[in-house]
Amino acid sequence: MPDQPSLLKRCLQLLRRHRGDIESSDVSVRELAFVLIVGIIVVGTAFAIAYRFVRPAPPNHFVISTGNESGAYHLFAQRYKEILAHEKIEVELRTSSGSVENLKRLSYPDGGYDVALIQSGITTVNEENPPSRSLGALYYEPLWVFYRAPVEFTRLTQLAGKRIAAGQEGSGTRLLAINMLKATGADKPGLKLLPLGGMEAAEALVNGDIDTAIFVAAPDSPIVQHLLKAPGVRLMNMAHADALAQRYGYLSAVTLLRGAVDLAADIPPANVKMVAVTAHLIARDDFHPALVSVLLQAAAKVHNGAGIFHKAGEFPAARAGDFPVSEDAVRYYKSGPPILQRYMPFWVANLIERLLVLLVPLIAVLIPMMRIMPALYDWRIKRRIFRWYRELKEFEVSANDIRDPAALLARLDAIEKGVSQTKVPLTYWDYVYTLRGHIDLVRARLTGSTRTTIMPLPTPPAR
Repeated sequence: MPDQPSLLKRCLQLLRRHRGDIESSDVSVRELAFVLIVGIIVVGTAFAIAYRFVRPAPPNHFVISTGNESGAYHLFAQRYKEILAHEKIEVELRTSSGSVENLKRLSYPDGGYDVALIQSGITTVNEENPPSRSLGALYYEPLWVFYRAPVEFTRLTQLAGKRIAAGQEGSGTRLLAINMLKATGADKPGLKLLPLGGMEAAEALVNGDIDTAIFVAAPDSPIVQHLLKAPGVRLMNMAHADALAQRYGYLSAVTLLRGAVDLAADIPPANVKMVAVTAHLIARDDFHPALVSVLLQAAAKVHNGAGIFHKAGEFPAARAGDFPVSEDAVRYYKSGPPILQRYMPFWVANLIERLLVLLVPLIAVLIPMMRIMPALYDWRIKRRIFRWYRELKEFEVSANDIRDPAALLARLDAIEKGVSQTKVPLTYWDYVYTLRGHIDLVRARLTGSTRTTIMPLPTPPAR
């Protein structure tokens, strides 16, 4: 075993000889760049896959098709607009002739309409995948039959031969009125259905220009309130309300209780039996799920209280009506608004929810990658050294078949030169010196020398 001064001297000689052949930095920039690129590719792929499951950010603007400006649909939509303005969502209201036109607007793929208010009973959807979904029922819409007559009317049959304002063409009121008049046999010769609706029809009835005006509207509609207090105008107490509701599934029998409209004025002066359809909030199938939740929250603020025909908390409700209920709406009715939206503004909550969908899979990839990347870097550096161990091993195996000592030494010198030109970071120098020591041991055996200036060194770590 050589003495310590001789060993130190030999090491200093090797260092001076090869100090320009080994990287002086602690990190291999090339290998580090390779590992980082691999990590970026893996994380980027995970991000791309996760992004496919994230819907685009909800728009801050959508369009509601309402009804005429004096109707309840427009009034309620205006309230939605005011509530959603606080969430920085712009709601555009577009008037229409009524439910039938609203439904047609939603059926156009590029019509620019996202949501509409529609009464039940105007259509029967037989398509397997209709283009629209119900977000829920909002309230009862009674069929108001106002008339001028010296005697009380209790049956629609008594309207035969009268001048009737049954709503504008394309309105749900007109469609329902025609169906009811046909069902009761009132559609006899002489019956005049005038295309009048809204306040225009109400004024015509008050002035005596028509005999009857039929409306489908909420009790707090300005038109209804006006006619209930108008002199000479009566509200029909329908004797066949229960029979009509039983015959037509989209109808409900309701009772307007005495004094429900105005207790002080005793309006109405007696209980009035009526039939009612249900108003529904309908949205296109591609309406953004996040907007479904925030719109239903606005609808709950408007319709959740008690009304003349329903109890508090009864509406809005997940009732299918003419259209199946949206899955997003069903989720809202079952669990309420998303947790974050209960405590944060809509746009903040939605941003966090979308980021979480991306971050969860990314974190699941990043944690393993943080452990793999150092190991990959370590392997990339060590493989530079281990390849020369393979060369040295092959040299030893083939040395017995080569009889020319000079050729053997030349090949061994080539291996040593290759090792000296291999660049590794400072933290891996011990592997290089271990390999050089093993090369010297092989040379000593080859030359038959019994003396070596290098102490026996441990076997290099496994690959």
